[in-house]
Formats: sequence, structure tokens, C-alpha cells
Amino acid sequence: MIAEKKGAILILSGPSGCGKSTLLKEVYKKISDYYFSISTTTRNPREGEVHGVDYFFVTKEEFENDIKNDDFLEYALVHGNYYGTSLKPINEALNEGKLVIFDIDVQGHEIVRNKLNDIVTSVFITTPSLGELENRLTSRNTDSSEVISNRIKNAKEEIKSFQEYDYLIINDDLEEATTQLVSIASITRSKSKLFDKDFIVNEWMN
Repeated sequence: MIAEKKGAILILSGPSGCGKSTLLKEVYKKISDYYFSISTTTRNPREGEVHGVDYFFVTKEEFENDIKNDDFLEYALVHGNYYGTSLKPINEALNEGKLVIFDIDVQGHEIVRNKLNDIVTSVFITTPSLGELENRLTSRNTDSSEVISNRIKNAKEEIKSFQEYDYLIINDDLEEATTQLVSIASITRSKSKLFDKDFIVNEWMN
């Protein structure tokens, strides 16, 4: 009996500046058959960001219209801007048996968990300390002091939610953190709850 790989969801959350994007770039080199869920947002693009690659950039009016049409798997208001995940590409990827990777905040994690718990594996990623997070946010030189202050404030709340996740990765050493995340990503589609019980049992009996 050969059990086909099933579509599954891998959620990554953690404070802005914890290194999720850097980790993901390393993970993509070592896993295949994945789809990275691109969020839709009302914030302005940062320098170098591309519509349809980094985010789908829309107006507040467009976003709120999609909310009314129930077109989002999850959405949240963060730092004064909307962020959300469109359902259509997610469903297509899951039907193709792909690993759908989300980079979303703790609010989004809770919403997706409530809707699709059986196919979700989640990882909370953070820095070794609050001080290290502040250093990273400051050194990347992309945000104002006001924005950084707001991110630090949010991080202090987000860290309290780490036990709601399946795994915790302290991103102190990039190589070690990458190894941990690759291991989690590789096993995600083997979770027993992804498979139809009757089908597996019947196939095994025959």
C-alpha cells in the first residue's frame, strides 16, 4: 500500500524581526512540493517589494469588500493595516497535495486552527531574548523608531502565546534553526489525521 502525500498546512509565527523570512529561504532549498501563502495587505509596499510576490497590495476598501464576501481564510488588523489570506489558492494547493506554508501572526494562527485544525502544524519562532529582537529590528534599518516601538510592544504579547503552537524554535543559530524547521516541514504531511481512516484500513487489509 502506498499512501499518497496529503496537502497540509504549516504555520510559522513570531515577532517581526525574529528571522522567519531568512529561515524560510533556507528551508525552500531543502524541501519541495510546497506553496507559500502570499498574504493580502493594505499597507504600502516597502522598497523592493513586488505585488504578487511579497504581498498582494490592495486598498482598504478592496480588502473590506473581500471580508464581506467571505473570501479570506483569516485576516487581522495589525499595526493599523489589514493582513489576510485568500482562500482560492490555498484550496488549489491543498488539493494538489502540497505543503501550504503560512507566515502569519498569533491572531491568524488561532483563526486557522479553529477552521482547519486537523491539517495544521504550527511553529513559533523567536529570538533568544527581547534585547536581541530590539537589536535586529534596529539594525535592519527599515522602520521608524515609532514602528519599532510598536513591534516591540506587540512582541511582548505574542511571546505569551507560544504554547498554543506545536513547536518552538529559538532562532539563535541559523543553521540549527534551519535544521529544526526542515525536519518539521518534512514530517508535516505524514500526520495520521490527514489520511482517511477507512481507506487506509481497507487498503491495508487487502
